[in-house]
Amino acid sequence: MESQAVLQRITSDPEICHGKPCIKGTRIPVYLIVSLIAEGENIETIIKDYPSITPDDIKAAIKYAARLCEYETYAI
Repeated sequence: MESQAVLQRITSDPEICHGKPCIKGTRIPVYLIVSLIAEGENIETIIKDYPSITPDDIKAAIKYAARLCEYETYAI
């Protein structure tokens, strides 16, 4: 997925979810999608539970999270 496509699907607004990055047009935060994938949920199940998002939205959330990891370092 191209960088521009990610930017078109992810948004951050201080008035929505306290400014956390969300799938554009929803109140579904990126961290929720990434957490579900990390727990083993598949794309079809996520879409069933959150029908307002698409497979491309999920891919954009994962790509967005991966990009954050490129530039941030945290001790765990």
